[in-house]
Parts: sequence; structure tokens; C-alpha cells
Amino acid sequence: MNFDYTDDQQAIKSTAHDFLAARVKPEKLRELAEAGEYDDAIWKEIAELGWPGIFVGEGHGGQELGQVELTIVQEELGYALAPTPFFSNAAAGLAIAHAGSDEQRDRWLPGIASGEERGTVGVVTNGSAPLVPDADAAALIVLVENGSATAIEPGSASIERVDTIDSTRRFFRVEPNGGGEQLEGDVAAALQRIEVALAAELVGVAQRTMEMAVEYAKERKQFDRPIGAYQAVSHSCAQMLLETEGARATTLYASWVADNEPESLGLAASMAKAYAADAGWRVTAAALQVHGGIGFTWEHDLHFFLKRARTDGALFGSAREHRDRVAELAGLSRSAAAV
Repeated sequence: MNFDYTDDQQAIKSTAHDFLAARVKPEKLRELAEAGEYDDAIWKEIAELGWPGIFVGEGHGGQELGQVELTIVQEELGYALAPTPFFSNAAAGLAIAHAGSDEQRDRWLPGIASGEERGTVGVVTNGSAPLVPDADAAALIVLVENGSATAIEPGSASIERVDTIDSTRRFFRVEPNGGGEQLEGDVAAALQRIEVALAAELVGVAQRTMEMAVEYAKERKQFDRPIGAYQAVSHSCAQMLLETEGARATTLYASWVADNEPESLGLAASMAKAYAADAGWRVTAAALQVHGGIGFTWEHDLHFFLKRARTDGALFGSAREHRDRVAELAGLSRSAAAV
């Protein structure tokens, strides 16, 4: 059995990596993060590459690929820490594609696939969705509450900017004012695919920060030896690799399940999100320790990655919440899952 990417998938990964490396250089990332903004020109190029519609059917203007291809792009976006509305738009596309009616798909998916009429998704608690990415520029907002979903337009909600530790992504509080349309399809399946996409982004963040730590450990010297030669540092880097690859494996498995064995996706998606959320935080925190004092400074870019990892870990269910779901789906008790 071949577990590698196909030639087409390798081409997608290579194209995404090279494009983002050229467009989101460290100085560009810092410029956008400190301003709390996106670059419309980069988004336009992303749309021209067809990424927003990578999983959308050809009948609605997409490429009609799958979750694995979306995962490939999401991982590269996480690796570059690209400040773009890609994830929020993809989340809305997944919600409409899997939970919307034929009429709703005809109405919303073409704009999402082209990137011209973006969407987003938020989870409602206590009457409002506290962290909705990119809601201010969305033509469609899907709000999920207690297993049901409602599609609303911005005019049917109160939208307020929210400051978070992650300045590379724009967040808003959305409070619906009534109205909207119910999505009558499989809301759970849509959410599970969103969770897998977010896990993929966390894998990219972990990969990049691990590489930053390893490179620094090779260059930084103490007592005329690279710090990576000392066991405390080398073991930490090895643990980073273990956690990054574990997160990648669970995420790719969940992506394959989404495309080939959707009845098993609930368990696979929660496994991926739980593992990636923990790995994203632990790897970025360990990379900070490897860098020592310089890693704690604002001038070093590492903190942008750490803050994205922390925020992503909380979106669409924390690691603990997903571990509880894994335990439930596997027939284990809550107390057993905590051990």
C-alpha cells in the first residue's frame, strides 16, 4: 500500500509551499500581524490558484478534489503562518457543501469557491458566537449551536471586533438578530471536516517552529559547542519531531477517512484535533525554550506561531473536549479518558 501523496498532491504541496514562501516572508508576516490586517493582493492570487474551491464540486466552480488536498494547503498555510481569510472561507464552504440544501449550495458555493463572496463559521454559546474569524468581510456567516446550523447574512447580526493573542487572524463576536436559514443537512459531518482542516494548520505551525528550533540549536554555541549537542536540547528537539509527526499522521488519516470512510470521521476528526492542538502548543512552547531569552522577545517571530497555535487549539473544541468525544465514541468513561 502506498501511503505517500500522489503526483498531483505533491504538485499542490510544492506549489503552495513555494508561493507562500515568496509572498509571506518574515518581514511581510510581521507587517501584517502588527497591523492586524490581510493583504488583498495575496488573497487575490490565492483565489486565482483555485485554493478556495479545492474541495468544492466543479458544478459550483471548484476543483472537486477532497479533504486530503485541503489538508495539504492548510498545512502549508500554517507553516507560513499566512494572515489570510482562507480557513474561515473554507469552513463556510464545508458547512454549505455538507449541511446545505441544493438551493443553498447553488447560491453560496460559487462565491466561496472563487473567493469573491467569502463566508465564515462560528460556534454560538450563551446567545452569541464569541470568536468568529473574518466575520466583518463575510457575505455569509454560518452559526452553529447545539448540533444545528443557521446561515445568516451580515445585516442580520451584530458584529464586533475582538482582540485576541493571535494578531495574524481577525476575530469578531457575532450576535444574531434573528432570521437566517437553517442548514438541514449533516452539520456534524461539516464540523468534523472543519476540525480536520484546523488540525492541518496546527501541523504546519508545529513543523515550522520545530525547524526554527533545530536551526537555532545548530547555530547557537555555548562553551564552543552548538547547544544542540547537549542532551537537554537534542531530546527536546526529538520530542518536537515525535509530536509533529504524530499530529500529521492523525490528521492525514482523518483526511483520508473524510474522503473514503465518512462513517468513521467523528472519531478520526476528534483524534486529529486533540492531538494537533496539544502538539501545536507543546512544540511551539518547546521551541521558545530552545531559543532561550531571544525567543521571549517581541522582535523574534516565534511568538506569532505560538499564539496562533494556542488560539487554533481552542477553536472548534479544545483538546480536552475532543478527548472526551473520543472516549465517548470509543465507549470509554470520561474518567478513563483523563488518565
